[in-house]
Amino acid sequence: MKTTSFNIATALAVLALIGSASADDEKPVTCGSAIKLNHVESGGRYLLSSDERQLNSGSGQQLVTAVQNDKSPNGMWQVREGNDDRFCEAGKPVRCGQVIRLMHLGTGANLHTHGIRSPISNQHEVTGYGQHGEGDSGDDWKVVCQGGGFFSGGSEYWSRDMTVQFQSVATNRYLGASSTVKFTEQNCGRGCPILHHLEVFGRNSNDSYSHWKVGLGVHLSK
Repeated sequence: MKTTSFNIATALAVLALIGSASADDEKPVTCGSAIKLNHVESGGRYLLSSDERQLNSGSGQQLVTAVQNDKSPNGMWQVREGNDDRFCEAGKPVRCGQVIRLMHLGTGANLHTHGIRSPISNQHEVTGYGQHGEGDSGDDWKVVCQGGGFFSGGSEYWSRDMTVQFQSVATNRYLGASSTVKFTEQNCGRGCPILHHLEVFGRNSNDSYSHWKVGLGVHLSK
């Protein structure tokens, strides 16, 4: 399978330069772009994040949480084609309903889910899985455009100003988080390295806890 190439060091350097600049809202999200995803229900203050730490329970795979730090490089994800799909050319707009992978730029692991229970809310785990962007079908997510696109006859493409959901192809669960489901000293222990992070989970319900929006990014175009 072909993969979308991207210079990680360049992406992080550009992101540092643009600081708190907003996305060009009406333009589409494109393959190969590096984006940050803000969680809507928590007021957009938390973003999807990962690093090399491992879960201490369940699968033991790479930790994925939502963090309240929009300047962290740990929140950058590259948009790529689905696991068994044809190569998606860099700069090509992503359609509503399209299956994609999100590769964590800092570690090369893909956003992943499976049937193992999450540590706090007992929903499905969401983890980082694979190496150099290569994983399995648990890394595939369908882009669900709210109020447009494939599902309601509106916009054809995922634009940067859209509220979207990501539905796992493997489990049909939605990528979710909640401002009330946090890692605390009570559930994580004293000195917890992810204190106050939100748990990210695969959610069975189609509701506002699974709403995300593009924040900062390095957007590629043809």
